[in-house]
Amino acid sequence: MTAADFQIDDREGGSVLRLTGDWTTTGLGSGARDLQARLGEGRVTALDVSELGRFDTAGALTLVQATTEALPKDAWASRPEAGRIYAMVETLERQSAPPPRRPDALTRTFAKIGRGVFDIGHEMLLSMAFLGRLTTATGGALRRPGSIRWPAWFSQGERAGLDAMPIVAVTNFFIGAVIAFLGANLLTQFGAGVFTVQLVAVATLRELAVLITAILLAGRSASSFAAEIGSMRMNQEVDAMQVMGVNPFQALVIPRLAAMIIMLPLLTFIGMLAGFLGGMLVTWSQLSYGPSFFIQRISEDPMMGTHLMVGMVKAPVFAVVIAAIGCRQGMSVAGDVESLGRRVTAAVVQAIFAIILLDAVFALIFLELNL
Repeated sequence: MTAADFQIDDREGGSVLRLTGDWTTTGLGSGARDLQARLGEGRVTALDVSELGRFDTAGALTLVQATTEALPKDAWASRPEAGRIYAMVETLERQSAPPPRRPDALTRTFAKIGRGVFDIGHEMLLSMAFLGRLTTATGGALRRPGSIRWPAWFSQGERAGLDAMPIVAVTNFFIGAVIAFLGANLLTQFGAGVFTVQLVAVATLRELAVLITAILLAGRSASSFAAEIGSMRMNQEVDAMQVMGVNPFQALVIPRLAAMIIMLPLLTFIGMLAGFLGGMLVTWSQLSYGPSFFIQRISEDPMMGTHLMVGMVKAPVFAVVIAAIGCRQGMSVAGDVESLGRRVTAAVVQAIFAIILLDAVFALIFLELNL
């Protein structure tokens, strides 16, 4: 293989371009890349291909880009096959549409904002449609209790609830311990270390237990629901259910929803007990307040029942949100793995965002109710 090279002979009225070597993808070298710089604005009036070796589309494209006008057709008389390649590339290159002009930064920014607003509206519309179908399926299941798939309920309850007990208990235990550490460190400076017990109890009952438990299940169960149902959508199992006359919402969504509604309050209560245990151990070790004193301070406070009610009221609402978002994202999976990954991620993010937003709404409501 001989490297591509050229020679330019200047004449009156133009230049003669003499090509030597192999003008191919592998033969093009630095000499051929300098062709455009050497020609400049000059006009090629003649072409000498007597010493031209192999020739392909890469060499033709180099010639087209280096010259402002088409090379003479009669110059390829000794190499007609090379002339045909050059003519094809020259036609495609000269007549191809110019690349679209890239919008400026301001236009791209507003376009991105517009696409985001459209996506939010589209997601809200699909969520409302999913909620309508879920309500219809739930009503049908209540009218015909015999159609309820009890084995699926118990299976989902075990997987979404009982299997999550260790992680929920351990996490809330450490959260309660951290709150007790902070209370013991700050309140003892003002001689009010005894109120560390109330701080742990109120924070655990009203907010932390239900919030931490819901966030854990959002990452654990919402992603699981989206992945399971999404995989069935990819394998066309959901379509097969519809063909066989099985309602996918009654077979897939309602068991998961019911399992979450039943198990999340139970896990929340377990989280409260674990948070109390963590706070009690810290107050016992740091402030020398024994377990009997810890339990007595909690039981004698008349507001503890209200705080317990506030925390437990949130649990079923969070359960519905987690299950609905996870199943809705699973039902929206397309036929590719990339769509499955996006929907699983969206299920976790949307569930956690919805939990925090609803917790803030509950805080405002209970504040107005003086609870």
